[in-house]
Amino acid sequence: MSIERLQQERNIWMTTVRADGRPHLAPVWFVYVDDRLWVGTGLDSVRVRNLLANPSASVSLESGNEPVVGEGTVVVHETARPPAVVETFVQKYEWDITVEDDVDLGRLALLEFRPHRWLFKAALPTVAR
Repeated sequence: MSIERLQQERNIWMTTVRADGRPHLAPVWFVYVDDRLWVGTGLDSVRVRNLLANPSASVSLESGNEPVVGEGTVVVHETARPPAVVETFVQKYEWDITVEDDVDLGRLALLEFRPHRWLFKAALPTVAR
């Protein structure tokens, strides 16, 4: 896996599971710090409601030509903001995630994606044609 891609790419797709079993898929801003993906989002968002009920999630970088997919669990942090994560969000997006209320998202939550498994292009099976 290219750690550089996780540090440099601006968007990642995150899939969570609704209470009725339907998936919820949306692109989000993220940073990669200490072998974790961190996402800032609204505390009242669909994804946070889903994750509070079921912490399982999948993520994927945007490029289908060079797939990077992760499976794992998410911890929802309502108030905790690790300094390294705060600084990385500022550097990458010029976004201060320490504000209590974000203009666009309302009350902020910080999601900590803890990967259990990474799937990469080189690890994908070759399909015979």
